[in-house]
Amino acid sequence: MHSVRVLAEAAAEAEEAAAWYEGRRPGLGSEFRAELRQALAQLREAVVPGRAWSGVLGERGVKRVLLKRFPFSVAYVVTGTSRVVVAVAHHRKRPGYWRHRLPELEQ
Repeated sequence: MHSVRVLAEAAAEAEEAAAWYEGRRPGLGSEFRAELRQALAQLREAVVPGRAWSGVLGERGVKRVLLKRFPFSVAYVVTGTSRVVVAVAHHRKRPGYWRHRLPELEQ
């Protein structure tokens, strides 16, 4: 079992997305949250190792888990026995907009 830490910015992204979906259809935001919780549980249990992000981010150790129903990836890095979620990134948003969050992991 691994610990999972979600950066505040990533948590805010997830909440913003859930609110957006909830505004489109009641209950859809809850479905988004449930799918995200499932992805985080898989990270905790190391069931899904994730695949490396492409390019420079992948070289820096960033991996991702794709949500099944929603166009989002959970971007994370492995630090020791924990996983740190750096972004809950929409697939159509600027690629790598969250890369500035990586240096804070080295603190």
